[in-house]
Amino acid sequence: MICINLLQLLIFFFICLALSFLTVTSSYVIERVQYCNFQKPLYLFPNRLKDAPKASSVHTKSKKPSTFHEFARSTNDAWDIDDEEDDGMFSLKQLSSSPVQSRSMPQTPCLKIIKTPEDTEPLPPTLDRQEPISTNPNQDRLDIESGPANGRVVKSSSDAQLNIFIKYMLILMLNICMVLSCLARNTLQKQQSLPVRPIVPLVARISDQNASGAPPMTVREKTRLDKFKQLLASPNTDLEELRKHSWSGIPREVRPVTWRLLSGYLPANRERRDLVLQRKREEYFGFIEQYYHSRTDENHRDTYRQIHIDIPRTNPLIPLFQQPLVQEVFERILFIWAIRHPASGYVQGINDLVTPFFVVFLSEFVEEDVENFEMASLPLDTQRNIEADSFWCMSKLLDGIQDNYTFAQPGIQIKVKALEELVSRIDEDVHVHFQKCEVEYLQFAFRWMNNLLMRELPLRCTIRLWDTYQAESEGFSHFHLYVCSAFLIKWRKEILSMVDFQSLLMLLQNLPTIHWGNEEVGLLLAEAYRLKYMFADAPSHYKR
Repeated sequence: MICINLLQLLIFFFICLALSFLTVTSSYVIERVQYCNFQKPLYLFPNRLKDAPKASSVHTKSKKPSTFHEFARSTNDAWDIDDEEDDGMFSLKQLSSSPVQSRSMPQTPCLKIIKTPEDTEPLPPTLDRQEPISTNPNQDRLDIESGPANGRVVKSSSDAQLNIFIKYMLILMLNICMVLSCLARNTLQKQQSLPVRPIVPLVARISDQNASGAPPMTVREKTRLDKFKQLLASPNTDLEELRKHSWSGIPREVRPVTWRLLSGYLPANRERRDLVLQRKREEYFGFIEQYYHSRTDENHRDTYRQIHIDIPRTNPLIPLFQQPLVQEVFERILFIWAIRHPASGYVQGINDLVTPFFVVFLSEFVEEDVENFEMASLPLDTQRNIEADSFWCMSKLLDGIQDNYTFAQPGIQIKVKALEELVSRIDEDVHVHFQKCEVEYLQFAFRWMNNLLMRELPLRCTIRLWDTYQAESEGFSHFHLYVCSAFLIKWRKEILSMVDFQSLLMLLQNLPTIHWGNEEVGLLLAEAYRLKYMFADAPSHYKR
């Protein structure tokens, strides 16, 4: 579609160009033809020019040109006048009486423009008036054959010659338009024959490309979905097999229950799942009744205040997260978690970790995309179930990386240092470039570890990334290091093109991933797996 629009613009541009060229050239040809046929010239700068001198009455019989090429040859001398006129740097105050011979009309004198008035002779008397031009259509040929009478200026064949020129220009313009139209039609046919890739909106599309609005599932996708359903329907789900299939992405239809199983929130035994869900959901709302009223107490006031400030900043461009009802859900989840984990408490960045779980569990009850969905339209029990499941799955995730959020955040410090050492082995040029620009890894990678790349990737990509994290053993705590390394090296060309501290840091904090989808995330994960395979079991690779 973009190519078609560009071709349409090119067609419009060539039409405008042809029309402009036609207008300017027509005026120029009229001036030259009239000038060489002793008519009063149509000068471009009439206010700088005196009346033209009277021309010689010597004239010979000339054959009327019948083609554009003959017309061009007959007026060739008119185009060969000195270039000073085109430059606009000379004076048009005096004209020479010296004749210039034409190739096709050897006895037809033309007036030559001269730069300096010192080398010219005095001007002959000017023409006081010009005789009326005949309006007889056949007069042009008679005038040419008989020649001017008594030096009188008569109408020449310039009109017919100009019509021929205009005709050729119009034919050329139409041919250009036809060629461009054919190109546009061929481009459209090629695009229609190619497989269609779904267009993902810039911000709003927070679900993956398998959601509504995407093309129908392929045979391979349908086979994978059937395999997931078969695993989940078995009396005791094989979690290892489920992880194996989940590594390359989980179908949207079965993602909620798969995430609950892989996070450890649900048991593998199918018969026990409903009882566990009921008990855990009741337990969560028991925490709310027990602790949530204490948010205004002096001991917890600062924690609640910070949560209340951070919630509106969570995905501010997605309408779903700006709904007051959704923000209240997030406040309760984060406050209860902070109360139950006093060693770390609430730390900025944890609020982002709730959103993938919330969106995935909400999509279980919403057919369309959820970015503009009204949470209040769901039944109250459904809202409560989504809130409780999000809390427990987030808690399971944070249990594995809690040292990232304790005092001084030692877990993040260790991971950033490991990232620096790993990059120095993977790509020494990038590492040395950071040193030359005096960029510290902690200045950009702290957020990558603290928010698990959620600020660097669209939410739809984060959900796909977490499919693999949940399938990996220690995915959030260990495999994430290799994902960050692969993510950094992916921008190698852009990084090396930045030559100063400010531009390099701005790039690393605003990487252009807004158009990313499942394909880009899949390539990133494949590279991360390769790095893990090469370096995870080789601790000497981390040593200098």
